[in-house]
Amino acid sequence: MNRSLPLRHSLTVGFVLLSSCAAGNPASLRFGQNGSTGATVHASAARAASPASAATAASGAFLAGRLAGQHGDLDLAASAFLRALAADPGNPEIAQQGFLTCLLAGRPEVASLATKQADNPAAMLVLGNIDARAGRWDRAAERFSKLPRQGATQVLQPLLTAWAQHGGGHPDVALATLQPYLVADRSRGVFALHAALIADLSQRAPEARRLYAVARANYPTINLDLARELASFDARDGQPDAARQLLSQMAAQSPEVSLALPALQRDVAAPQVRNAADGMAEVYLALAATLRAQDSTEYAAILLRLALDMRPDFAAARLLSAEVQSQAGRTEAALALLGGVGATDPLGPLVDVRRANLLRTADRLDEALRVAAALAAKVPDRAEPYALQGTLLRAANRPADAALAYDQAVARIGTPTRDNWPLFYDRGIAHDQADQWQAAQADFEKALQLAPDQPEVLNYLAYAWTERGEDLPRARAMVQRAVARDPNDGAFVDSLGWVALRQGDITEAVKQLERASELMPEDATINGHLGDAYQAAGRLREAAFQWQRALTLKPEPKDAAHYQAGLKALPASAAP
Repeated sequence: MNRSLPLRHSLTVGFVLLSSCAAGNPASLRFGQNGSTGATVHASAARAASPASAATAASGAFLAGRLAGQHGDLDLAASAFLRALAADPGNPEIAQQGFLTCLLAGRPEVASLATKQADNPAAMLVLGNIDARAGRWDRAAERFSKLPRQGATQVLQPLLTAWAQHGGGHPDVALATLQPYLVADRSRGVFALHAALIADLSQRAPEARRLYAVARANYPTINLDLARELASFDARDGQPDAARQLLSQMAAQSPEVSLALPALQRDVAAPQVRNAADGMAEVYLALAATLRAQDSTEYAAILLRLALDMRPDFAAARLLSAEVQSQAGRTEAALALLGGVGATDPLGPLVDVRRANLLRTADRLDEALRVAAALAAKVPDRAEPYALQGTLLRAANRPADAALAYDQAVARIGTPTRDNWPLFYDRGIAHDQADQWQAAQADFEKALQLAPDQPEVLNYLAYAWTERGEDLPRARAMVQRAVARDPNDGAFVDSLGWVALRQGDITEAVKQLERASELMPEDATINGHLGDAYQAAGRLREAAFQWQRALTLKPEPKDAAHYQAGLKALPASAAP
């Protein structure tokens, strides 16, 4: 059984197009009529108040749109909903669904559809964006001011209104719009930040300095986007050392951010918000990130689309939007989003890492390796590009080459720290897969020296010893520690049962392996192990059942041969 973790940086969280948000979520966006997205419209709605032939056409197209949406094909879904709307133009539910899908798909029809959704906040945002891009700032401000004050629009409404007022040349009015929210509002930090950005763009350094300080004090944590905004002002306000220190602190928290640190430091004084359109994009991005953290991915996707409408070169929004698309299974769409990031953008290294892993997801490993190699050439002293190459080479079933890439990464880390345990763990797996057990064992033990409590390492090494019949008492103690850290991990529980069986503790083996099979019922190895335990306990009919089940779950060839041999050796009376 492969005891390794999934290859790092995979993006596999599920996403259903326009699924309804959890009821009761205080940050839920009310984008549809009466607080609904219109996402759960039934096909019967497409038939309402329609002649028979039109109803049939509308219903068929509506169902086709829903099916395409469920499979992540936004463009196809939008086309189907537009056909349904053409067949039944008076149906408000189809119109709403068509509008939202066209918005997510980036279809030009969204503008005309928005004009027919007067009470839909998402349509109001689309029309406000259109006015802003056309320089009709006063009209945009009027539209945004009419957004309903409920859910997340409580934050959107004043922020977008203020930015539109600033875009129209009224910074005093914009700051006055935000002033009530700077006193006791629970979102004081975000309001203070945008007030600071407006004051900064208006050349009001003392006021900007005060407001940036309020924002810094009221944000629970400082993310990269906020850090860049604060550092930019510090650098322009005569504090370049403080600015660079803030960015260095961010890089220390994330290996990927540290890859971008040289470029971030070089451009530290560059304003992150250059105009009102950029400010609006920042508003959309900030709220999208918050909603995505609350698993409201469908709303996050809408806000990210609106952000990119206002600022197409917004790398941070493209990175987050690509992540959302990849979660939807739309890998090519995610890659297309990343392709819109400029080659000289300071966040380019983060984009390269994401692109390489998306290409791996798409089984385009040669392209992924080229991206990783190019990244290594850009930052030759960094370990991360070589670790990425190692991960990609493991995915390509080239463990010996992967181990060499990990060697290059290890050579660049200096004195290893606790944070480096994954590198030794990954290299150990590569050595093991390349049949270099002594080197693998040394890496696993080094990883445990750096991080003694890591259950993945404890489990992998213990399982490997069990398979080799080595140091079983220590293996059992190690896997017990792993299970104590994560008692619901089926692989860990399976390892505990397997080592117990190898030690002859059949009762405990059966107990643990039955639980492991409950936790991971579709795992071939666990079902096979349970069959072995039943055989040892004399429960031959159950052993036969488990082996036969394991054979249906695509086991490794050597494991399949073992199960088949076990079935052949059983007496006829044991047939399940």
